[in-house]
Amino acid sequence: MRRLAPGRLLRARHQAGPAARRQPGCHRRKLHRGLPVSGPVIAVDWGTSSFRAYRLDAQGGIAERRESAGGILRVRGGDFAAALQAEVGDWLAAAPDALVVMSGMIGSRQGWREVPYVACPAEPEEIAAGLERVDWGEGEAWIVPGLLDESRPGQPDVMRGEETQVLGALAALPNGGGLVCLPGTHSKWVRVESGVLQSFATYMTGEVFDLLQGHSILSRLMTKGAVAVDRWFLEGVAVGQGGGLLNRLFSARSRALTGNLPEDAVRSYLSGLLIGDELASAVPAAPTEVHLLGAPTLAALYEAALAKLGHSVVRLDADAVAVGLHGLAGHLDAAGRAP
Repeated sequence: MRRLAPGRLLRARHQAGPAARRQPGCHRRKLHRGLPVSGPVIAVDWGTSSFRAYRLDAQGGIAERRESAGGILRVRGGDFAAALQAEVGDWLAAAPDALVVMSGMIGSRQGWREVPYVACPAEPEEIAAGLERVDWGEGEAWIVPGLLDESRPGQPDVMRGEETQVLGALAALPNGGGLVCLPGTHSKWVRVESGVLQSFATYMTGEVFDLLQGHSILSRLMTKGAVAVDRWFLEGVAVGQGGGLLNRLFSARSRALTGNLPEDAVRSYLSGLLIGDELASAVPAAPTEVHLLGAPTLAALYEAALAKLGHSVVRLDADAVAVGLHGLAGHLDAAGRAP
């Protein structure tokens, strides 16, 4: 495995091309791979409950990918070195000179090493400069720092992992800027300007939905099945725009009991309510272009909700994290190798 000198990382400003001409509605925009690295890269997105890895060639192309439920909370005894070896040991054996770069909760207090946050506004070079090295039996690996936003007095916000996805999406943003939504258990909304991650906000929409459908009185009214993008979901989105979420959540029960909401629609209506409330806070009232980056099923719900409210959507490549990690590997590679 490649060893790099811990010296100063190369600073190379992100340059975005001219904005492409777009029509209203939803579009998909491919990501541009970063500058070539001198050798292969193993890019790891290591979260709380999942492990994703990409075997990348020097140009950032994905040669192979794999995913497991081996998140950091499932690593026995905190032996992350053994866990990494179990997940990608064959890749390392085939390419011992590969550069290993990891993002996500692996850099948290519960992970391999707690890597300090980088404060917003954050340039890609500042995030790269915050990479920290961990040494293990097979050589070394590098962990990406998270971000800290203290722009709202008394309400700091943090992220780990999403910053790397946004870095991977920078080249796909017009002039390196825009509003990026990363839906999930804790949805992130990131404001980017000229390649700089200016600020972000977190919404616990996914986690609250899981709690309500599993542990609340509303769960007794829900039938099994997935959330559907139907009239009830979109009605929930519209109702969620009105504020007073705690009151409006109970309307899912009262409407079902009075026959104004079919029981098989409670789940979709409730999802729409929560997403609608999130959008009321996260997106300006005026029509806005939102860059959506996430798993297809969940992204489809946000896309439909945003369209309902008159916003346009650009769907970004879900492999943005691999692009971001390859770009950070380029910074490390430029720093040189230790003898």
